[in-house]
Amino acid sequence: MRFTLCLSLLLSLSAVRAVDHDVVIYGGTCAAVTAAVQAKKMGKSVIIVSPDKHLGGLSSGGLGFTDTGNKATIGGLAREFYHRIYLHYQKPESWKQQKQSEYGNKGQGTPAMDGENRTMWIFEPHAAEQVFEDFIKEHGIEVVRDEWLDRAKGVEKSGERIFSITTLSGKTYAGKMFIDATYEGDLMAAAGVDYHVGREANSVYGEEHNGVQVGVLHHRHHFGAVKEKISPYKVPGDPKSGVLPRVSAEDPGKFGEGDKKVQAYCFRSCYTNVPENRIPFPKPDGYDAGQYEILLRVLNTGWGEFFEKFDPIPNHKTDTNNHGPFSFDNIGMNYDYPEASYERRKEIIAEHRTYQQGLLWFVANDPRVPKKVQAELREWGLPKDEFTDNGNWSHQLYIREARRMIGHFVMTENELRKKKPTPDSVGMGSYTIDSHNTQRYITPEGYVQNEGDIGVSTNGPYEIAYGSLVPKKGQGSNLLVPVAMSASHIAYGSIRMEPVFMILGQSAATAAAMALDEKVPVQDVPYSELRQRLLDDGQVLHYSGPKSAKGVDMKSLKGIVLDDSQAKQTGHWTESGAAKKFIGDGYAHDGNANKGGMTLTFATALPKPGKYEVRLAYAPNNNRATNVPVTVKHAAGEAKVTVNQRKPAPEEDLFLSLGSFKFGSEANVTISNAGTDGYVVVDGIQIIAE
Repeated sequence: MRFTLCLSLLLSLSAVRAVDHDVVIYGGTCAAVTAAVQAKKMGKSVIIVSPDKHLGGLSSGGLGFTDTGNKATIGGLAREFYHRIYLHYQKPESWKQQKQSEYGNKGQGTPAMDGENRTMWIFEPHAAEQVFEDFIKEHGIEVVRDEWLDRAKGVEKSGERIFSITTLSGKTYAGKMFIDATYEGDLMAAAGVDYHVGREANSVYGEEHNGVQVGVLHHRHHFGAVKEKISPYKVPGDPKSGVLPRVSAEDPGKFGEGDKKVQAYCFRSCYTNVPENRIPFPKPDGYDAGQYEILLRVLNTGWGEFFEKFDPIPNHKTDTNNHGPFSFDNIGMNYDYPEASYERRKEIIAEHRTYQQGLLWFVANDPRVPKKVQAELREWGLPKDEFTDNGNWSHQLYIREARRMIGHFVMTENELRKKKPTPDSVGMGSYTIDSHNTQRYITPEGYVQNEGDIGVSTNGPYEIAYGSLVPKKGQGSNLLVPVAMSASHIAYGSIRMEPVFMILGQSAATAAAMALDEKVPVQDVPYSELRQRLLDDGQVLHYSGPKSAKGVDMKSLKGIVLDDSQAKQTGHWTESGAAKKFIGDGYAHDGNANKGGMTLTFATALPKPGKYEVRLAYAPNNNRATNVPVTVKHAAGEAKVTVNQRKPAPEEDLFLSLGSFKFGSEANVTISNAGTDGYVVVDGIQIIAE
């Protein structure tokens, strides 16, 4: 008995003596860096234990065409990062393959270079990595690299408190506070904190867009965007010939059900078309042209969007993302990644690299590929001056989603869309709720289709709860999780943007430092004090300005303008904000489904009887319906108008005139999806007195 007590006391004293740092951060993402900088600024000793050799995660791994959303919500160290990127590109020597004046300055909803705010949102991978390394050097932050958590027995914990973590090399890092800044949530999981992998059923949190999305087709990443239906079989139309690679023969599930499947990953790869800086796309080991038969069939329909997401970054380079029904997303090949062993994860990453490099080799070299597409791709290659220690290929797979903590508070689409209030804001997001495809399956009619792609407007910026960064009480009193944070699948689809991770990393470190000072569990940090410190450090916690940089204020438009949100709905219309311009916060579309079962009706009083022009607002695209039926009720009866929504809206790039009509005291306009041959989109109506 005495021996047991002595041993217990010795172990306890050993643990106390082993506390080497106030804050131990596990991970090498952008959130790890901002968390470390903030902890150091608050006078705490800090160490980053990184499994990665390169810091910055996706921000330095190829995602240079930043998913900003509303940039006014990005403050603190995140904005400092983009300010430093701006300063980098103010130097003439930073423009080696291109003059600054020649750069197009295109960004996502914002200019790439914002001179007024001295920020830059578009950048090369090496430039981002240098900024992160500068942060580390300037603040004297200790970093150990290529150190991998022993996930089986590497977390020493007493009750709900973590004392130390040990890596596979046998090194132990003890601390008073811990931050899991990995995409995978490995420390969180090893510490016994609750988490979820996959999609929750809509019923779990009372959501609309979680779970299986069979029948829902957003964006352009599905086979409805192709002129012809594509057979999934080796011999087109013959199921007995076998199913082609990259297509699942399993039942995709029912709409709204939960599953354990994960949205697709890819590399955000960097290409260049500057000959002196260009390396031809390599033919990967294990290349198999048969893997790309579906892509060949898509290209041979005349589909012409292969280069749609070769987004320009400085010096004639790209941040290249997935686009279309068969592209760089490796759909269905990552389901086991979140929980997989390190060895299995390496296999998955290698398979993704082989798939993506093989796709490039196939398009650039296979004689069956349309010559125009092939010739254009041959102008591109890998840049010699990026990822120089990894074969000029990104060192970071885009882990769009892995584990997600089930924490003290769970963020859902209801908070993002402002259907429910968000408590205790520690940062903001604003990007569209965005999930990439999860599976590629065979429809009952015998054609191939993708499932899981979602693009839903958040109706402006939203707040992120402090409770979503901390475990439930009793599971981790000194652990914060800013990346694999607590959110449903569909809410995480917006929160998962790199600027938001930087924001949440800073907020998590602030809370960790305050919990140390107050000697309280992280769940009990006084929010009023946390809020004030975050505001003092430049974080944006609340927002009351314009909801979207792309949204047009209705008050700026002449006449009577009604937004789609003011219409009476029949059927389930989906909100979106993916178009380049729209009224208010977004627009409605029918999901190209339930034809004949959906209408939107606008009814409004008029200031006086008379003649008025009626206009319909919609966001044109080549996947829209060419035959949208619109009914205008006026003083003399009804007028039937058919609208081709593939054609541009000529009035202010928003509206198409439906004609002029005499009205009494009110006007009534109904848009239907009956018999339509594509997506029906409704942004609003405008009524102008003549």
